[in-house]
Amino acid sequence: MLKVENLHVSVEDKEILKGVDLSVNPGEFHVVMGPNGSGKSTLALTIAGHPKYRVTGGRITFEGEEVHKLGPDERAKKGILLAFQVPPEVEGVKIIEFLQQVLVELKGIDPAEAYDVIVEKAKELWFREEDLHRYVNVGFSGGERKRLELLQALLIEPKLLILDEPDSGVDVDSLSIISRKIEELHQRGTAILLITHYGRILGHLDREKLTVHVMKDGKIVKTGSGDLVDRIDREGFARIFEEVGA
Repeated sequence: MLKVENLHVSVEDKEILKGVDLSVNPGEFHVVMGPNGSGKSTLALTIAGHPKYRVTGGRITFEGEEVHKLGPDERAKKGILLAFQVPPEVEGVKIIEFLQQVLVELKGIDPAEAYDVIVEKAKELWFREEDLHRYVNVGFSGGERKRLELLQALLIEPKLLILDEPDSGVDVDSLSIISRKIEELHQRGTAILLITHYGRILGHLDREKLTVHVMKDGKIVKTGSGDLVDRIDREGFARIFEEVGA
């Protein structure tokens, strides 16, 4: 479904990704790990179409169509959704109005029906109806922001969900509900690409379903099963890099 081929990406004329290859089939669960600065978030944002990240070589195809020249809105309509590492505050835009517009545009749902759907689904992520009348992420804790990202994903049910460090800045209780909802989406058929630099959230997920990729200096240097997470927890990234000569 998603194919990244020899991808080179620059930010402000500095090359960050230096030839990344990655394939994700429908319904698969992939994890990208690596130390800070290895290019994980750049990969996520580039797939989603962030304009700051310039593709200088290679290509990204989604369901057989080249998408690396499309805008982020066009990619979203094709079924690619990114949950941000640091979801931005949007002053003046109420959550409920934003989510209603999303469902109207992407699902063709009537606004009144969308309102009821959003309120019911929000309860599963510990949001009250009155919470939905706050501005998007304004005054939200880290856990609330990440839960709001998951609420969007549950409402949209994308073909591919990219999660950029969903465990950063999140308390234990929020991490538990976020993990359960990620698994729920995966069980419904959404392919997952989860970015993280340590395995805290992976302790809440079924390791047997995971394909794990390790990045260093803008490249994927090793791919393995969920057991690779345990090795990284025990030995750190340095041992993996030494083993593959990276």
